[in-house]
Order: sequence, then structure tokens, then C-alpha cells
Amino acid sequence: MQTRPIRFYHHRVGAVVEVTDAAPTRTVLNWLREDAHCSGTKEGCNEGDCGACTVIVAELAERAQEVGTASADATIVGGLSLRTVNACIQFLPTLDGKALLTVEDLRRIGGGELHPVQQALVDCHGSQCGFCTPGFAMSLATTYERHCEAGTRPTRQQLADDLSGNLCRCTGYRPILDAGQRMFDLPPARLDTQPVVAALRSLDDGHGLAYEGANPAVRVDGVERRDRFWGPRGLDEFAALREQHPKARLLAGSTDIGLWVNKQFRDLGDILYIGNVDALRRIERRGDVLRIGAAATLEDAWATLTAHVPALHDMWLRFSSLPVRNAGTLGGSIANGSPIGDSAPVLMALGTDVVLRRGATQRTLRLEDFYLDYMKNAMQPGEFIEALDVTLPGAATRVRAYKLSKRFDCDISAVATGLAVELEDGIVRAARFAFGGMAAIVKRAANAEAAVIGQPWNEATLDVAMRAIEKDFAPLTDLRATTSYRQRVSRNLLRRFWLETRPDEPLPARHLSVFNILPHAAPAA
Repeated sequence: MQTRPIRFYHHRVGAVVEVTDAAPTRTVLNWLREDAHCSGTKEGCNEGDCGACTVIVAELAERAQEVGTASADATIVGGLSLRTVNACIQFLPTLDGKALLTVEDLRRIGGGELHPVQQALVDCHGSQCGFCTPGFAMSLATTYERHCEAGTRPTRQQLADDLSGNLCRCTGYRPILDAGQRMFDLPPARLDTQPVVAALRSLDDGHGLAYEGANPAVRVDGVERRDRFWGPRGLDEFAALREQHPKARLLAGSTDIGLWVNKQFRDLGDILYIGNVDALRRIERRGDVLRIGAAATLEDAWATLTAHVPALHDMWLRFSSLPVRNAGTLGGSIANGSPIGDSAPVLMALGTDVVLRRGATQRTLRLEDFYLDYMKNAMQPGEFIEALDVTLPGAATRVRAYKLSKRFDCDISAVATGLAVELEDGIVRAARFAFGGMAAIVKRAANAEAAVIGQPWNEATLDVAMRAIEKDFAPLTDLRATTSYRQRVSRNLLRRFWLETRPDEPLPARHLSVFNILPHAAPAA
């Protein structure tokens, strides 16, 4: 690939901008505030948690539809796919070929007047100090476009889900949710997508990005050069670069690596970006296996998983926040290997293979064999995760996923678990009990599984399994939970699982969701 500038459509100026003088790890937030002088987007936590820096990133909807990632919950408007992300942890080169919309654009969309989102926040007293308000406005603007396009109105629960990544410390959420409903009663103002689509098509030449920028030069093997950023489009090209540069830092959604730069001030060296490889964003069903490309976003992956396994619904909504799920990838989550990650226990319970690739060579590992020790996995130099093959449960298999944390939305788990049993005439033929937060890696509870296999799925068997699980884990005490708490809840989650899946009188789903009822869109008035 030829080195060239970063090119993206900046809605504030209504044109494509080219950036040549930014370091590869310069964040979108810092570029906005310091270089583009768009200070409406705020810096709060600088780690993707508070949502004050929320912006909208748009790409051509046809690209998402081609790779099968345009879920029913996606915001597809006039040829664009709109996603909210945290500007503070997104590196500027990841915008290449896309469009950026910020809070400064809302009044322009409103024709010089306040956008309905902004006016509703004023009318409903949805802002006090106002620091978080730009982020709330951008999240609500995406909700506004999606429901205007569909002719629906969101419930308060849907609004809360859309705002899961936006924290307010003084206003309180009731008036903000009021504003989310009020904005549909005001004179409409819709995003004009035509100039954005035209600009993005002019940028879509099928070639990836090779970028150096203005980062300081270093001498490597007697040659002076700068750190490089590669964002290839083709899978073979990506694999070749990975094999050629095995020490390059793999970048996916930047929801973890972004903190390495912002909080730890780490030098990442060369960066190889996976997010532009369409083949790695693809999600497709192959018989009873769901293949999820490594670069599929968490939101798309979980939406698809939940469509096939509705019992995962609550886990999907409680996995981090919407802007983080819009940026982060399922492959990145698995490669990261956090012992408190929420994806691995669920995928382990379903039965998942990790498809690894080095150059043109593929190999497959069971997910439970992928993790070797704390933050250590079985990938070899030059290798990367190409896809995850998830076995979809049959009619005889019961699956549940649970998450315990100090708050429902956007929080780290104290314990997360995926549980599955296959029943035949009331007898357990197979069991997969996987837990996160209980050991140095996400792992299966082998003793508890052995205690139930071949046994009737009754309370006596459950009691044996609850005692056996104590042999599987020796959890630590940390800021999120104590050892005794984790030991107790692991047993109690097994009991809850049995109560929900027992052959006689299982608890109904309406009694079990932390959200009480599933959100549904109401027709527009």
C-alpha cells in the first residue's frame, strides 16, 4: 500500500478532510478539540466510560449489508450506517473512509435552529452542569434518526439502552429520558445523507490505508523511520502484513488499547488495524454453526447471537455500553483474554472454536484451550484470530448467561457465567459450565460438570454440583467482590440456572429479566 493521508468526511466543514500531521495514536477527541477547534465534544474520563465525548461515525450502509452485519437494531438512514462511539479512545486513522458527526452538527441539521434533541433537552430541563449533555445529545440524535426512519417511537427502556454509555452525575436520568420522548413531538429535522454518501463513495477506492504521520522518527536496524499504521481492506493482504510484521500491535476497536495510550502513555510501535477488512467483519450461518468474523463489532455479534439464542438478551444489553459495543470486536474481546470478560464464558458454554491464521495456514482450537494463563494465549508469532465458530444449541439444550456487577449498565463483572445442559428424557447428556471472575482465566467448572452428566436434572443433582464447584475455583478478593462472595454466587447461579431449566415447572422468563420486560417499539402517533 502507498503511504497517504487519513481521509474522512467531516460534517462540520461539509467536506472531506485530509490529515497528514497527526500521530497514528492521536485520538479523535484530541484532534477535534485541539486541531479542528470543535470543543463541543468534551473530555471526561478519557477511557470510554462516561460518554461525554460521544460522536457519531457513519459509513456506507452497503458495506455493512454486504458482510451481513446490518442487524435489526442498526441505525441505517439514507444509505448510511450510523454508530455512536467514544472519541476519546478512537485513533484518528480509524476514521479513514468514514464520516464524523459531532454535537456542532446538530444545529446545522436543524437548519440554524436547535435540533429537536437539543430543544427537548432544554424543554425538559435535561441539563444542569451541561458537561455530559453533548454526549447525551449525540446518542439521542442516533435514536432520533433510527426511529424517524422506521416510523416508531422508543420506549423509555429502549432510550435507557441507547444511553447506556452516557453517565450524568447531577441532572438525573428522568428528565433526560423525558427529553428522549419529547423530541419526537417537535418539528422534525433529519440528517441530509446525500452529500455524505457521495463523499464516502468518492473515498471508497477499495484500497486500504498506510500512514506514518508526524510521530517522531526512530532508528531501527540502522534505518531511521516512523511508526506506521496499516489498515488493509483485503484478508490476504492483512494476513501477509501480520506474518511480515509479527511484532506490530493488532488494533481492533481500541476499547482497551486506547487506554494504554491515554492512561499508561505507552508507545504502541507499528499498528495493524483489523477494522477495515470486510471479510473479517462477516457474520454467517453454516448449518448449526454461526461463524463470526474476528472484526465483527460486539454489537453486531451479540445481536446475531441473541437472535439465535434469545436467552442471551440480558447479557447482550449489559455487556459494557452501546458505544463500546459499536467499536469493540468479538475477536478482540477473546484475544484480550481478560478473566472478567463477559464474552468468553458465554461462547465457552455454547461450544466455540477459535479459527487462527498465519499467512495462508489455518488451525482451530477449542476456546477453553486457547487460554494458557493470565493474559496469555496460544497464538503464535504472526498469527491472528480469523473467526469464531459458535455451535448453536439444539432443541434439547438449555442455555443461560448471567452477569453480576455493582450496576446494571456499563460495568465490569464481579462474576460472569455461561451455562448449558443438554437433556434427554430428563437426564443430563452434556454440560458446559463456564465462569469468568473466578480464576486467572475464564474456565469451565469441570467438577461441577462431571457431577451432573448422566444424572437426572433434579435438585439432588444440583446440590452435588453446587458442592463440586467449590473444587473448581479459588477466586481472589478484589475491588469488585470478595472470595466468599464469588464462591457463594457461583453456587447460587447454578441454582438459578436449574430453577429456570428444570423439567418440571421452570421459572417463566418474565420473572427473571433484570429489565422486567423486553423493550418493544411503539408505533408512531
